[in-house]
Amino acid sequence: MAKSKSAVATVPAPAPAVAEVPTYTVVARRYRPQQFRELIGQEHVANALINALETGRVAHAYLFTGARGVGKTSAARILAKALNCERGTSPTPCDQCASCLAVAAGDDVDVLEIDGASNNKVEEIRDLRQGVGFRPTRGRFKIYIIDEVHMLTTNAFNALLKTLEEPPEHVKFILATTEVQKIPITILSRCQRFDFAHVGPAKIFDQLKSIVEREGHPADDDALRLVARRAAGSMRDSQSLLDQLLASSPGKLTAEHVSAVLGTAGDDRVIELAAAVLAGDAKTALDLIAAWVDRGLQTGELVDQLVEYWRALMLVSCGGPDVRELPVTENQFEAVKKHVQSISLDAILGGLEVLTATKTRMRGSTHTQVLLEMAVVRLCRLGELLSVGQLVQALNQPGAVSVVAASAGTAAPQRAAPVPVSPTPAPVAEGGKKNDMMAAKPGTNGSTGAEQSTVALTESSLPEVWGRFLHYAGQKSPILAKHLSFASSHATFGPNSLVIRFPAGYRDAREACAAESGVQRIQDALRRITGQQIAVKFETDASPAAQPANSAAPAPPVFAPTNRKKTLESLPLFKKARESLGAEIRAIDDDFNPFAAPRPARTGKDQDEDSGTNTDEG
Repeated sequence: MAKSKSAVATVPAPAPAVAEVPTYTVVARRYRPQQFRELIGQEHVANALINALETGRVAHAYLFTGARGVGKTSAARILAKALNCERGTSPTPCDQCASCLAVAAGDDVDVLEIDGASNNKVEEIRDLRQGVGFRPTRGRFKIYIIDEVHMLTTNAFNALLKTLEEPPEHVKFILATTEVQKIPITILSRCQRFDFAHVGPAKIFDQLKSIVEREGHPADDDALRLVARRAAGSMRDSQSLLDQLLASSPGKLTAEHVSAVLGTAGDDRVIELAAAVLAGDAKTALDLIAAWVDRGLQTGELVDQLVEYWRALMLVSCGGPDVRELPVTENQFEAVKKHVQSISLDAILGGLEVLTATKTRMRGSTHTQVLLEMAVVRLCRLGELLSVGQLVQALNQPGAVSVVAASAGTAAPQRAAPVPVSPTPAPVAEGGKKNDMMAAKPGTNGSTGAEQSTVALTESSLPEVWGRFLHYAGQKSPILAKHLSFASSHATFGPNSLVIRFPAGYRDAREACAAESGVQRIQDALRRITGQQIAVKFETDASPAAQPANSAAPAPPVFAPTNRKKTLESLPLFKKARESLGAEIRAIDDDFNPFAAPRPARTGKDQDEDSGTNTDEG
């Protein structure tokens, strides 16, 4: 019989020791508020909840609303701990008992945290309603914390209404949302609402400084301030960003390292770009952007920095350097105080509109660099642009063609050298704004009648004042002078008061002078001559024999039929239309005559004759 070979037992080799991976808890979780007094920036909410706990007036449903990362869920957990603490209901839970520790860890059986985004169906709300009827396992209350409650469907909200309005005595609801406008009003009316505010950059900076000291990691204050501004009011975002920066910075955390990680421009770069924009140097500004984008700069971040810089310009321009906490660093603050002296408030507001609109357009575009460059070029040209009001005012005054053409980018014809300004102070209109409608035209040699010594308006000086006034108006506004030439008489009716009368047949001329623009021009001209504000009144001369009294006024030119087009093109109105808008005369109506005298006012008898069928007119 063959010997059986003994089986050799094989012993498995010992497995190599696996190094345990150390667990790491992120900064935002380790430094999460555990008491009401630790809710930074939400003191109004904390005080209200503390008073409710002390007085025993705790509601059955609360709604916490606010931006992300401002402490809504943390406040809900603190309130749950305060209600179910084993040492008794108190605004300062012990944080040592089993209930407090379980709530802080998020695994307490009586505190149910529900994500409204993933549990938003009506079936899940029905399950919640069934669980409401069971009493808590070990605590005093069964607390439901529904985060992002606005994600529930309409049917789910309807299923929750009755339970939310009259829950059992042992149930508390705490709803949290970032978009309160999406919650039905029927839900809002059943809850006590608390609005969580954005956390200010100063408070975020203090908290970050405390964290880096406790972590034993050195960091520059400028770096922490940059992180605080980047967080945009969210404490959790600032802590998450700080955690990322501490992990990527082996040494001291500096502002340069923060800018490199975030893809933002440094303070000096923003100042350099702002200086180029305010100087109107579009080429330098575009070269700077191109160089920075090649180095990895994020265009969206640069727009945010420019918005902050222009906002600082607005704040300093409105209220001075001490108006409030500015959204810039100390280095940028000195540049802001310097730059604000070279730009108007309207230009600053226009720049903010351009930048914020650009930021909005960037969200759905792949050509972010192009949008940024367009915005920078627009900012460089803000000083050359005119508002609608300025454009209308410029078109209504003589000699404004060159201003409009320059603003439109066209070459203005024959730009003459400006005449030296007279020492007479600039006139101020009734509204308090400077009015230069009657300013001297560029290129005029010699002084006008208004630039001579002023003459007080009295009954004896009226002829001199009126003569100088017509001479000045004829040089500065020929159309207005033409209307004034139809006046039949003029007289003073009180101190610094002038009445101008027109014949009954010249109603159009009187109405043109009595219009707001005409009155303003007449008063400006009289102010330059008399040095006083003159009240002007217009009347109709009821005398049947009233005729224009200005015999020295030039007779209306003859509208020669053989040269009609050339005559029309020489008129100021047609000149302005051709030079500013590129208009040209294509055809002329046979009955058109701009030099014809105004027709007399139509009487009731004339209108009756026109409406009759039997007339003698051909």
